Amino acid sequence: MRVAIFASGTGSNFAAICDASLEDVEVVLAFSDQPTAGVVDLARRRDIPTVTFSPRNFDTRLAYEEALVGMVRQARADLIVLAGYMRIIQSPLLAAYPGAIVNIHPSLLPAFPGKDAIGQAFSAGVETTGVTVHYVDAGMDTGPIIAQHPVAMCSELKDLEAAIHQAEHTIYPQVIAQLAKG
Repeated sequence: MRVAIFASGTGSNFAAICDASLEDVEVVLAFSDQPTAGVVDLARRRDIPTVTFSPRNFDTRLAYEEALVGMVRQARADLIVLAGYMRIIQSPLLAAYPGAIVNIHPSLLPAFPGKDAIGQAFSAGVETTGVTVHYVDAGMDTGPIIAQHPVAMCSELKDLEAAIHQAEHTIYPQVIAQLAKG
């Protein structure tokens, strides 16, 4: 399976996926909407084709999304993996890749969708939060759930963040491997 990974930040999930050396999975593209994001350096050090551009470089959101479709098609990717990509996916990307875009979210969806899910869970004082891998649809963190991994609440926010990231780095490569096997 040929995979394109979209990320906006440091790239820790990107690295976890690449470092897992998944059978039947080839990362063929790394894309970032943030040219100075850490993921860009991580991808280049791994000799993975890397593309960066910002929505600000386009006249409309539609033009930006069409550029994404063209980029993914050129890479001949079968699956788009969002790994800390901080933008909502819309059509035409959704229309071009139905059921072929996955995301990881730092909560047990449907609880705490959107930004700062870890902070939301911590502030709410829930006993258990976790990580969800789901298909992307037109809503925010509303697509069909593929897998979840619970994480016990910690007494410090920084400890919870670390536990969530550790869970992400375990579950995301596992789910991608399962998707590659069909």
